[in-house]
Amino acid sequence: MQTKVISANPLKLDFQSHAKCMAICLFATLSTFQYGLDYALIGGFLSMPGFLEVYGYYSPKLKAWNIDPTVQQLISSLLTLGTFIGSLMVGPLSTKFGRKHGLWAASTLNAIAVIIMISTTDLRAMYAARLILGIAVGWFFTFSQLYIHEAAPAHLRGVVFSVYQVMLACGSITGASIDFGTRDIIGKRAYQIPLCVCIIIPTIQSIALIFAPESPRWLMVQGRDTDAEKSLRKLRNNTIDEHQLQAELNEIRESTKEQLYQNKGYLFFEMWRGTNLRRSILSICAVSLHSANGFSWITNYTTYFLKVAGIAKPFEYTILLNSSGLIGVLLSFLFIRKLNRRTVLLWGCLLCGTCQLIPAIVWSVRGPGVVSGKMIVAFFCCFYFIYCIYAPQAYLVGGEIPNNQLRPFTYGIGTAVNFLGVWMGTFTAPYFINPAKLGWAAKYGYIWFGSNVVAVIFVLVFVPETRDRTLEEIHEMFEAKLKVSEFKSYVCVGVENFAIEGKAKADQILGEKELIA
Repeated sequence: MQTKVISANPLKLDFQSHAKCMAICLFATLSTFQYGLDYALIGGFLSMPGFLEVYGYYSPKLKAWNIDPTVQQLISSLLTLGTFIGSLMVGPLSTKFGRKHGLWAASTLNAIAVIIMISTTDLRAMYAARLILGIAVGWFFTFSQLYIHEAAPAHLRGVVFSVYQVMLACGSITGASIDFGTRDIIGKRAYQIPLCVCIIIPTIQSIALIFAPESPRWLMVQGRDTDAEKSLRKLRNNTIDEHQLQAELNEIRESTKEQLYQNKGYLFFEMWRGTNLRRSILSICAVSLHSANGFSWITNYTTYFLKVAGIAKPFEYTILLNSSGLIGVLLSFLFIRKLNRRTVLLWGCLLCGTCQLIPAIVWSVRGPGVVSGKMIVAFFCCFYFIYCIYAPQAYLVGGEIPNNQLRPFTYGIGTAVNFLGVWMGTFTAPYFINPAKLGWAAKYGYIWFGSNVVAVIFVLVFVPETRDRTLEEIHEMFEAKLKVSEFKSYVCVGVENFAIEGKAKADQILGEKELIA
């Protein structure tokens, strides 16, 4: 639903004035490319003869190479388990060291894990490498999103998170395409070549971050006001009006002071006290919408599932599915700034559930065959298309709701809970889809339709509207203990007063410059 937004955002509400910040955020979003790349690559390995010859077995019954369900589970799910562990670590690490150092640490762990996977043929070493890589992915994923939440202008956060999803889709397409190019290579090189690609993007990002400023809100929480102002100036265009800059800076400064005064205890416990309790629960649940919609089993087992289901050219169809997601998120740029967050989340969850329900019904009625195969491909394409439009909004809302001081802890735990849900879906999926176990195939979608219905109810009843609001406005609204229906029309007088004080400071600065001149 499109409505006029009430906001105390003091910045010019266009794109051109913030091109510099958008470029900086673009490099931060490279972390998601890595996330999509890894999941797509490993999903393809599970159907790659060169990989199965090393870690699988030849099945006389199937007359093809196969992999033990337990090995399949561990290879796929240990990455997700690692992201769970890594995300839990984000709160204390990010509070202490900031966002940039977290991304550099992620690049280091990523390189270590990739080197182990390339050089080993031992399952235990592979398991360890997957766990280490998972921690790196958790850091890539969470530190970069924290940075974007705190660096991007309020009216462009939704756009930046759509770019984030573009990177995820591009990473997935790249991973699937590389697997397609190496799938017929005999021996270990079939999967070693794709693994080498996993080092490239983190290296590029690590170099780019040298020239990027730290998050101004993190610096303000640390009491480094001067550094926070320098950081904000680097993020905003050089030609920005001094009144706009000082207004935004003072909003951040004064709101952060309030937050620091309120949260005097250990931050993990402060999350569950007073108005922070509501914010923490909403943030964690909003981020966890991804694990509730079935994304994990479709993403991790697409190639394997299509092959077992008897669908021809599974690798090619995997590329098609990921491409449909990219098309969806690219089209979303045309309207994402005009739609309320709640609208996107409601329809996204509902349609994602429907896209799994219909193939499940068709498979139940007709069983495996040409018709069922076409139905699976068609609706999985629709799922990817819809998911890539709505998914960024769930991460966006989850990161907007906590305050500046608690955001690393709340968002890190929310991401960890989400990945725990993803891990559960990834770990249990083989028992449902593998012919050696239950062999449900597409009927697994019944379970995920139900979880999407629950997600729709949650968004409808509990999630407030935050579109185009500054993080400081959102803090004021939660402190005012507003009902969900009151958020959209509420005028943040406190934040507006902070902006007025900042503009007065700008007049003083400009006046002093004139005297000197």
